Amino acid sequence: MTPLSLRSAALALSISCAFAAPHAAAQQAAAADPVAQLVNQLELEKYKATIKSLTRFGDRRQGTERNRQALDWIEAQLKSYGCSNTERLQYQFTEPAVRGKPAVQAGGGAGGPPGQGGSTLFGKRAPTGVNNDPLLQPDERLRALNAEQTPIGTSLRENVYCTKVGSTHPEEMYIVSAHMDGIGFGEAANDDGSGTALVMELARIFSAPGVETGRSIRFVLWNNEETGLNGAAAYVAQRQHLQGVESPKGSGRYPEPKWLGMIQHDMMLFDHGMPVPKLDAAGKPVLDAKGQPVYAPPKEQRAEADVNIEYQAQSRQAEASAKLAWAFRAANDKYASHYPAAVGFHMTNTDSTPFMDVAPSISLRENERGQQIGAGWNPHWHQPTDLYANYSDKDFLLGLNAAQTTLAGVAQLAGVQIRKP
Repeated sequence: MTPLSLRSAALALSISCAFAAPHAAAQQAAAADPVAQLVNQLELEKYKATIKSLTRFGDRRQGTERNRQALDWIEAQLKSYGCSNTERLQYQFTEPAVRGKPAVQAGGGAGGPPGQGGSTLFGKRAPTGVNNDPLLQPDERLRALNAEQTPIGTSLRENVYCTKVGSTHPEEMYIVSAHMDGIGFGEAANDDGSGTALVMELARIFSAPGVETGRSIRFVLWNNEETGLNGAAAYVAQRQHLQGVESPKGSGRYPEPKWLGMIQHDMMLFDHGMPVPKLDAAGKPVLDAKGQPVYAPPKEQRAEADVNIEYQAQSRQAEASAKLAWAFRAANDKYASHYPAAVGFHMTNTDSTPFMDVAPSISLRENERGQQIGAGWNPHWHQPTDLYANYSDKDFLLGLNAAQTTLAGVAQLAGVQIRKP
């Protein structure tokens, strides 16, 4: 080999080493980061499988046998993950439900009419509503599964939860939650199978041998969200005054650790964007009975989809909740694999609402609840079409990115460590 060739080979080797060294260092840093190790355990197929299992119980309407069966299955799964200290909170519920006034009044501004939570409905909108007609479900098997209706009168309801006890501060905790009931005579795959599966996957990972957290984490699956946040409201009413109380005295046990933050999940899969004109087979706009264009969301998940993190600016804990929201946004920036996160301040109509005046509270969703879901951005919301088969891997991946965001955010805040079993 000539001297010139030797010099060229040496130069090429040095350049290769220069590029390889930072890459190797980055890999070593990731391997040493316990948060990254846990996030890497989230798998799309496992997340999908948990959602699919939940759809076996139909829409899981509160007060029905299918709802009770789903609660039993969720509890059994939590125990199988090692989150064995499961509990149930019982409360009385009366059907028909009487909804109170919204916690935050509608907004509205120059851009459009008012939306819920103080928001404004910008742009084109599609119809929204709740399907209450079982005959609109064309699948006879699913129609039969969802046939039982909620009994009229007052009867017992339950929330199920389990707790990861903190190793150094068991008297403090973060609540990670979703609601498990649905409506609409579909499978409630997105609303809220997607949120329930997310919480269950995090319970599985945090409960693995060798995973320790300084502070406690409680994984809660609420009931009666669809009737007015009744399960979450019952929890606040029954347990708020128990926060941080050691019981029995001197035992080191805290049945209700102090609430450092409440992180709610609801509908994680569908962010296809603002509704656009619906076209017929010939490519012409579909018109309604009044001759006006019909709008519907695009069929494909958009490349610029994001995880929406919301807090409520009008709550008593607004400042602390905003700080919590931005901490989760930072966690998304560092650990999420495909979709970014956005922070908004119109949190509404979800189980974090009963907590928002007493603890820092945020909600993660596929879209902003007031401004976007309220404008018809999800055509499956409370409809017979909320079926597992109607979502693509791009949709499920958005939910997985929300799971990455929450896992990373909670792991950092709770002080996660991984010990060799």
